[in-house]
Amino acid sequence: MPRNQEVIRQWRVLHALESSRHGATIDGLAGELDVTTRTIRRDLAALQEAGFALYDERDEDGRVHWRIDGHVLGGLESGFTLAELCALYLSRHLLESVAGSPFQRDLTNAFERLGKILSPRMRQFLDRLPSVLAAKPGPRARGGTSSADIVARLLEATLHFRVTTMRYHSVSSARVKDYVIHPYRLAFAQGGLYLLAYVPDYKDVRTFAVDRIASASLEKQTFTPPKQPVGEDVFANSLGVNTGPAAPVEIEFDARVAPYVRARVWHASQQISEVEEGGLRLTMNVCHDWALRSWVLGWGAFARVISPPALAGEIKTDLQAAAARYGRSSHNGGARP
Repeated sequence: MPRNQEVIRQWRVLHALESSRHGATIDGLAGELDVTTRTIRRDLAALQEAGFALYDERDEDGRVHWRIDGHVLGGLESGFTLAELCALYLSRHLLESVAGSPFQRDLTNAFERLGKILSPRMRQFLDRLPSVLAAKPGPRARGGTSSADIVARLLEATLHFRVTTMRYHSVSSARVKDYVIHPYRLAFAQGGLYLLAYVPDYKDVRTFAVDRIASASLEKQTFTPPKQPVGEDVFANSLGVNTGPAAPVEIEFDARVAPYVRARVWHASQQISEVEEGGLRLTMNVCHDWALRSWVLGWGAFARVISPPALAGEIKTDLQAAAARYGRSSHNGGARP
């Protein structure tokens, strides 16, 4: 049997023991995991050797039940079960997507403390699981250049409603600009940290990438928070990082990609209907921003925007521009324009 399957099965044994109120018999574990009782005995011995406090006891009918003592971890009074604690320890691999963020140092320290609660043998056992539980970090800002001091000031500003002066490198205008803002919320999305702030000069809430904030200083004056505070899912209307209004969009997909489209939840508002020749139509209420256009373009010739006509026109223009670029490259012997 592959080593990975053995580790996963032993994890399932551990979880079954902890979730069983009266313990579990070897026969019961064997039936639940569809293996032999000999295999379960080997798994129990392996878990005991790894440092997990397993023990057996005999009931009034003479049946032997196996249990786990989840209270052997000194210094932990959080109320977590042992399985929850182990799962949290494992999640450090899944949190690689926030590597380089201003909170990375705190996350590292937290997991180091958590690791000290577990015995070395427990950690050795758990460290085998990531070989079968992998996570691919999403894209993130290069270098993680956001200053911890800047983030600390922004957090203080949002908590205490402090007017803030900020120097920001704007990509759209390709220049550094000074803003007076009312910081509303910090949000982590798609590998980056973002600030949502009201800009009095624009009379609007804008989104700023924290990595592009050169400096931030808190003023003495405070601001009145909005009557309807920015919600937890600040980018709910967008397929990317945007706070614009949602509007309907209809996209038709070719039968060759229909199974892939159907298998995912792309947005909470989506509705799917079948069309002729095995294709499908996807409707969503989302922000008509660059994230939506990029997503549609990513499907290439297998997707076509049905409505609104303006978005369909933008996609068509983008595709024509892309085809023209490839045309220029072929005429130049493949050289970049």
